[in-house]
Amino acid sequence: MIRSILVALDDTDGAQRARDFAIDLAHRTGAALTAATVLDWPHVRDAHEAVPAGAAAFKERRDAARAKRAEEEAEAAFAACTAAAGDTAFTRLRLTDAPEPALLAAGAAHDLIVIGRDSTLGLEECPDGLAPVIEALLHDGARPLLVVPPGPPVEAGGVLVGYDGSIPAMRAIQLFALLGLAGELPVTVLSVAETRAEATRLAEEAAGYLRAHGVAAQSLALDGARPVDALLTEAAAMPARLLVMGSFETTGLRTLFTGSATRRLLHAAPCPVFVAH
Repeated sequence: MIRSILVALDDTDGAQRARDFAIDLAHRTGAALTAATVLDWPHVRDAHEAVPAGAAAFKERRDAARAKRAEEEAEAAFAACTAAAGDTAFTRLRLTDAPEPALLAAGAAHDLIVIGRDSTLGLEECPDGLAPVIEALLHDGARPLLVVPPGPPVEAGGVLVGYDGSIPAMRAIQLFALLGLAGELPVTVLSVAETRAEATRLAEEAAGYLRAHGVAAQSLALDGARPVDALLTEAAAMPARLLVMGSFETTGLRTLFTGSATRRLLHAAPCPVFVAH
């Protein structure tokens, strides 16, 4: 069962929805909740930035103003989290390193990291709507990730599990089951393969594993060669409140290239995505 959750705070829509999702999950499961802000001092106070002669004073004033703004934004995020949490207790965590090393280190002490899909975490840019730190957390992180999109939450529906028989997919359903994330929600396992028989075998393999862990799971098998499209279509049709998947592999190497199946699913999913590698 899940015991600890780390959620990254900022003022983006996705991050605020991630905060609310993490608070609800902590309330339902009794897990300890840690809410973290990322101040990113290495970039806010860039000691290695080259400046023209005579510009040192300007840089010092600018860096001080940026640091003050970062502190104010962190305090505002903590205040908003307190208001949203109500009676659900949480621990405040001020991370001063850059987003990637800060969340990688903090995440190692928690069962799950929850982050908004569009999180900027201070000075990071997010031009395509997918936070850059997500790739690092998937490649190098020790814990599963729950990526929450902006927009209103889905109030009805169940959990959709994408399963292709790969090692990451096996890890994803194992962690999903052991952390008890399904709760009382119905779960559908979707597998897509070249033949319906192979898709049925895969889907029932995963559904049977989940049922052995007390999860009410049914299987759904489709033949074809476009699993991403199938997952997105089914997630919208259910509608899914949560999508579970392992990071897709390419030629046997764990990758998350721009335009890959994993990135596309994270970017386009209409609901939060629980992903493990």
